[in-house]
Amino acid sequence: MGAIEIKELHIKINVDNETKPTAGTMKTGIDRQQLIAECVEQVMDIIDNQKER
Repeated sequence: MGAIEIKELHIKINVDNETKPTAGTMKTGIDRQQLIAECVEQVMDIIDNQKER
């Protein structure tokens, strides 16, 4: 099998500040910001790893 090469990566995030939190989604803005920051960091790590190959 051949290797798979990712040449482009498109990330789209929709954030709706008007939604009301429910019991299962009661997160503060800081928690959401931390989650987004961690996701972005992991995606950037994946991209860096792909570039090294």
